[in-house]
Amino acid sequence: MSLQNDIDRQRPNAADERRDRILDGAFKVFLAYGYSRTTMEDIARAAEISRPALYLAFRNKTDIYGALAERFLNEMLEQTVAVLAEEGPLARRLDRICEDVFYCMLREVEESPHGAELLDMKGSLAREAMGVWRERLDAAMARAIEAEALANGVDLEAKGLSASIIASMLNDAMEGMKARITDPRAHLERGKHYLKVIDAVLRP
Repeated sequence: MSLQNDIDRQRPNAADERRDRILDGAFKVFLAYGYSRTTMEDIARAAEISRPALYLAFRNKTDIYGALAERFLNEMLEQTVAVLAEEGPLARRLDRICEDVFYCMLREVEESPHGAELLDMKGSLAREAMGVWRERLDAAMARAIEAEALANGVDLEAKGLSASIIASMLNDAMEGMKARITDPRAHLERGKHYLKVIDAVLRP
């Protein structure tokens, strides 16, 4: 393979660049106007492309929201897995995930006047992406929990638990409390209390 072919293969695809520009623009206008009030014209203007060009990339606003949610979830999962792979106590790594991944990435959305609407829509407009993300998140957490239990000499089965159950319960708790706690910082602090419970379970 020639050097030019290598360069061409590494060069960003024009269609991918346009897609990213559309999603970046959509994110801005969704935060500014909310999902319901945003139009395809708004998104095209924010992405600095024509409406016909926008419709070549996405059929409608629903598809754009779904693609944006999928990209956001994938980025969050990648960062989570990267932190879990680091050295050090699991409690510290989980704390970093809460602070540096979930809180930092969601803060802009949650603090937007339309944040509640945007997050509520994910169940109906990004259900499949959410399902895949949650399954992969549970699996990544379970692997880290199992490794920590093994390193600490903790028999989870003897406690009537498993790494997968603990991971699923933790993620259920983090997701469920959003219905009661709307302040992002309070949400983060409550999440850290859940992590202390997990840490206690994983100690001999």
